[in-house]
Amino acid sequence: MTGDRPIVIKKVIKVTGGGHHGGAWKVAYADFVTAMMAFFLLMWLINMTSPEQKSGVADYFAPASVSESKSGAGGVLGGKSLGDDGAKSSGADGRKSTKPEPTTYTDPSKGSSENDKENSEQTISESALDEALSRREEMAFQSAAESLRQAMKDMPELAELSKSLIIDQTPEGLRIQIVDQEGLSMFEPGSIAPKPRTVSLLRAVAAIINRLPNRITISGHTDSAPLQGADGGNWDLSFGRANSARSIVRQNGVPADRIFSVIGKAGSEPLYPDDPFMAGNRRISIVLLRESPPLPPGHRL
Repeated sequence: MTGDRPIVIKKVIKVTGGGHHGGAWKVAYADFVTAMMAFFLLMWLINMTSPEQKSGVADYFAPASVSESKSGAGGVLGGKSLGDDGAKSSGADGRKSTKPEPTTYTDPSKGSSENDKENSEQTISESALDEALSRREEMAFQSAAESLRQAMKDMPELAELSKSLIIDQTPEGLRIQIVDQEGLSMFEPGSIAPKPRTVSLLRAVAAIINRLPNRITISGHTDSAPLQGADGGNWDLSFGRANSARSIVRQNGVPADRIFSVIGKAGSEPLYPDDPFMAGNRRISIVLLRESPPLPPGHRL
């Protein structure tokens, strides 16, 4: 009888929160964000590491050994092979266990980087040495100039010549100039013979020169007034006076190999270009040249 059948009620629960694809897209999105974060973290680490650290990481992940055998041999039993690199037969059983020869991995970029670093450090060392030597030479020049000025004050016979001595530094080196004043000349008129006060002044200059190792140049200058009665004129006169100054400093202990050049320049380089006939243009100029002392043989920076 139909009235005795049980009544079945079917309840269907409808899920509407995930759409057609459910929540799987959230997992994919989370994976994507994690991967991007890892990527940017890797970029940051690469930017923060030094070349040496990068080379160390590359060596860490490099293969420890690589087999150079071209045959199938090299296993535990080391089977025979027709190739030259196969296992070699030896002993009673004709078999020999072989091992691949270990090879060391070399990163070409690392060697180049180390060479560049060494060259860079050598250049920096040379620059620092040159700067230190230049600074020391500068201080020596300043000390020499002060010593010469003090000597002028301590010697009464040279007190009147204080205005005849000009000391300054040029790109060539420390320049000491002995110049004429109006009514107070350093040489006899038209002659290469120095006056006694000039000899005394050159002796004081020679004492300062002997304190330093630098070579010197000596140049003579005249004014632009033509010299009468001589074929060479002011050129011979300026050279003769420079050579007289050389003789005096040599007699007072300056070695001959310290003298680099003796030059006569006549009136070609006036001290006062606006007045080429001025007495101050007649002068002797002694320059202690800037030069770094040579390094000992076999020295390596």
